[in-house]
Amino acid sequence: MIRVGLADDQVLFTAGVAMVIDSQPDLTVAWRAEDGEQAVAHQRADPVDVLLMDVQMPGTDGLSATRTLVSSGAECRIVILTTFDTDEYVIEGVEAGAAGFLLKNTPPEELLEAVRTVHRGDSVISASSTRRLLTHVRPLLGGAYPHPGPPRGHLRRAVESLTPREREVLVAMALGHSNTEICERLVLSMPTVKTHVGHVLAKTGSRDRVQAVLFAFRAGLVDRQDLLREA
Repeated sequence: MIRVGLADDQVLFTAGVAMVIDSQPDLTVAWRAEDGEQAVAHQRADPVDVLLMDVQMPGTDGLSATRTLVSSGAECRIVILTTFDTDEYVIEGVEAGAAGFLLKNTPPEELLEAVRTVHRGDSVISASSTRRLLTHVRPLLGGAYPHPGPPRGHLRRAVESLTPREREVLVAMALGHSNTEICERLVLSMPTVKTHVGHVLAKTGSRDRVQAVLFAFRAGLVDRQDLLREA
């Protein structure tokens, strides 16, 4: 049974999410929190496997709570919940250690699959949500973003260390393609794709698939027009 925690100050929203999750035989909502401080306290007292964390909450926000939990070694996988028009710092949440991000209007079936995906140790980087979301947050990855990524020299060296095929795989990842879709797109076997993904993560210094996507944007390997063409 996958135990899930919900952190969001919108009670009706969490009630709906809880209903969807509890309808599944392999999932259960263990607790709900209305701000980041409560989420941290609940996780320490009653650890869950997956924590769905809103960004904007009164008191301790979701980003601060994510940093606190990750830095303290909490084993739960955190997924940031976001909306287009308010949560501009979702990228910071991912960099703080979240396993990925979901839009609050994500269809129920995608939400359930996302919970199972992060529980398996993968990142939430679904094609439909990622393309739409990154189209909106792309400007934050430029000079206006308040917490810039690695120095340009580091980016350049990391990109140069990638083989042509690894670079193709990274671009496909950044466009929101799953491993199965990459297999079809590049005519490769699943073991080969998984090997390339592992090499990409290691060479770009990315903790997971989501960070590799952010690397691709910062390095200029993918831009807004690429996302629009893929949408």
